[in-house]
Amino acid sequence: MGYRYGAWFVGAALLMGLVPAQAADTVRAGKAADVAWTFTVLDVGKAEGIFQKYGIDVDISAYGGDAKLQQALASNSLDFGLGSGPSMAFTVKGAPTLAVAAFAGPPRNISITVKADSPIKTVADLKGKLLGVTTAGSLTEWLAKQMAVQEGWGENGVRIAALGTFQASLPALETNQIDGIVVAIESGYQLEEKHIGRIIVGMERYAPHFITHVVFARKALVQEKPDVVKRFLQGFFATIHFMKTNKDATIAVGEKVLNLSPDVMSKTYDYEISMFEDDGQFDPLGVETIKKSFVGMGTLSQTPTDAQLFTTQFVPVKP
Repeated sequence: MGYRYGAWFVGAALLMGLVPAQAADTVRAGKAADVAWTFTVLDVGKAEGIFQKYGIDVDISAYGGDAKLQQALASNSLDFGLGSGPSMAFTVKGAPTLAVAAFAGPPRNISITVKADSPIKTVADLKGKLLGVTTAGSLTEWLAKQMAVQEGWGENGVRIAALGTFQASLPALETNQIDGIVVAIESGYQLEEKHIGRIIVGMERYAPHFITHVVFARKALVQEKPDVVKRFLQGFFATIHFMKTNKDATIAVGEKVLNLSPDVMSKTYDYEISMFEDDGQFDPLGVETIKKSFVGMGTLSQTPTDAQLFTTQFVPVKP
């Protein structure tokens, strides 16, 4: 009788909120950049309470590039990282990380932007011009060279200046030290809004089969706590579904996180939302393009295997 009464009391207390539910698992998730709209999946998921539905509480931080993100993962400062597809090369080189899902396909989030008063009006006008990229061997450099090759100018059909972040490249553009920058679409829209710059072309044209962004996890976490990885990814891709079906709520978060205007966020959403993947699977054609880019850019001396780059243990993700 006492046991039955006690069980009834606990059940009633749970319904009334007197007994706390099991605490969510706190995970540390980092972004390779703090200015990329595609990385606001974390912020939207947290703001809308989507991760909590899967028993996950996310602590979000941002880093200055893929290398620094990988360093944070390697030092156990992070559990998960949102980075570029090309940064899977770090795993091949010995980083204790592994891509566990692909979440963005062709690079609709990257553009070539020039000054508002530049004489450059079309892609053809970019031949032989000096373009600012982040670093040597980066995705931005690779895309610039892909454009040159595919436009028939040859790999050296454009000149490259590795200038670092957007904030570092912008003064060089404004003072005519470079002719254009390979930069985020949202940054291009922001420059257009301020009448400082003009977007010439979106770079997805030159990489129609590509994996722009992946979710990384520490290998130790994958081995020791696969259920945490599974639930984090469920929350992540449930958030992508939310973003695809809730534009206003999504851009409202983007405005706060990126400090961009509603108009810029609306244009960014419309242009980039289609690059998000629904279930984390690694597109085989995109994988092959990534592998070729490693060898072509000299990042790796030989083509890696799929297993060296990522795991399919958690995909397709089913929220």
